Amino acid sequence: MPCWPWGLLLTAGTLSTALSLGPPAPADPCHDDGGAPRGCVPGLVNAALGREVLASSTCGRPATRACDASDPRRAHPAALLTSGGSTTSPACWRSDSLTQAPHNVTLTVPLGKAFELVFVSLRFCSAPPASVALLKSQDHGRSWAPLGFFSSRCGLDYGRPPAPADGPPGPGPEALCFPEPQVQPDGGGLLAFSVQDGSPPGLDLDSSPVLQDWVTATDIRVVLTRPAMLGDTRDSMAMVPYSYSATELQVGGRCKCNGHASRCLLDTQGHLICDCQHGTEGPDCGRCKPFYCDRPWQRATAREAHACLACSCNGHARRCRFNMELYRLSGRRSGGVCLNCRHNTAGRHCHYCREGFYRDPGRALSDRRACRACDCHPVGAAGKTCNQTTGQCPCKDGVTGLTCNRCAPGFQQSRSPVAPCVKIPVPGPTEESSPVEPQGEWTQNRALDSVQVAVGARGEARGSWTRFPVAVLAVFRSGEERARRGSSALWVPARDAACGCPRLLPGRRYLLLGGGPGTAVAGRGPGLSATRGSLVLPWRDAWTRRLRRLQRRERRGRCGTA
Repeated sequence: MPCWPWGLLLTAGTLSTALSLGPPAPADPCHDDGGAPRGCVPGLVNAALGREVLASSTCGRPATRACDASDPRRAHPAALLTSGGSTTSPACWRSDSLTQAPHNVTLTVPLGKAFELVFVSLRFCSAPPASVALLKSQDHGRSWAPLGFFSSRCGLDYGRPPAPADGPPGPGPEALCFPEPQVQPDGGGLLAFSVQDGSPPGLDLDSSPVLQDWVTATDIRVVLTRPAMLGDTRDSMAMVPYSYSATELQVGGRCKCNGHASRCLLDTQGHLICDCQHGTEGPDCGRCKPFYCDRPWQRATAREAHACLACSCNGHARRCRFNMELYRLSGRRSGGVCLNCRHNTAGRHCHYCREGFYRDPGRALSDRRACRACDCHPVGAAGKTCNQTTGQCPCKDGVTGLTCNRCAPGFQQSRSPVAPCVKIPVPGPTEESSPVEPQGEWTQNRALDSVQVAVGARGEARGSWTRFPVAVLAVFRSGEERARRGSSALWVPARDAACGCPRLLPGRRYLLLGGGPGTAVAGRGPGLSATRGSLVLPWRDAWTRRLRRLQRRERRGRCGTA
């Protein structure tokens, strides 16, 4: 950051040229050649140039022989103080004649925004006043604080001792009382004040908030309190000895941008604002932009830009907030918390998928479609949340698949939403059958007959079997021995029938799968059988059309014969 020109020699000949001193500015003062941010400040300017001056007294109202406000040739308005006119033959502002005490006249200059002052100067067209107070405001004129006093009688006029030669005695800046303004060889005078005059030596502007406050001003006020009792040697129209006359008011300073801008511009409403860089905003670049909250705002220095950093939200959020506790825990590196993460993301940085979604490994984290829906099966899955990395849904017992949409090997689908897949039973020998007979029966049932039956009455025990009288209503598929429509019997192992497997109610219709006709074996008469390898389901009318469609496909050879 360029150094402050504390060493400016404030003389009448150097005040104007001081504003143009300094090396040429780089193409982008706020960033280095590699694009990294660095501290930057606007150039030194005359902040009062072209600004309105509010004078408490101006001659010409009412008009006199020497001054007439309505006649441009004889008018001496306060605007001449900041017009930047010729210095060889200046036009002068003049106050009214001061016929009685008090002789206070104030000149107030609103600067339009905060500036960091370097110097203030005022050239007089006649002998300078014997006492002058210089004030500043930091709140656009609502309150005022002294910058310095000028008087040959500091104790009488301002109740202060003369300024020490080595600066303020205290640790911070202080408004001191200096000798009255200098009288120039041409009979005029010069008031010259440098902010360095009221500051202890050795203070660094970058690291001293007290010094930053001392040099900051939005308005400057000059209070002329006691005129010099001298004749006028420069302005032939000045009334002596009780009038003030001045020609040039300069306020040397830099637009206050806290090290985050190299220039000031006019906004759409005509207000002067900083052209903020480094993720900052505001008239003085005094805060971070809404999304640049990853660390707290700081003033830039010559050593560190302290740029505001954008929150790390991976492109999934437009707003964030700062959390000091997280900032401290991170070693003062990051404190941003993303708000309202979009695209099905969640987390402080929108860096993982929200519940019900998982990360697509084929897409970048910043991709809008980086998170895919789990799409867990409503019956087969034990929940809606899947693994964030693999997308695997939590499956119920006997269910498999990424979304839990099919039965695992060795399991078959059931009608229960609680246990949608049950283990396929392994047929074994019954108590009254030989080891060969069940194998023959299992082989016979492998034809997977598909028959619609109506149960006529309750089951009747017949040894190791239970016989149910049934009527075969429709045959959709037959095995080696064809089932026929009409009256028949359905044989169920007695042990299975005793525990209600299957549960057969008189007058109800059922779909029998894998229970084709067979000859009498081991105490079982002719008819259909429903063993543990069979499936008996309560009939639904909607199945008729589906089963007929499967019949047609089988006739055309499009179905297997398993």
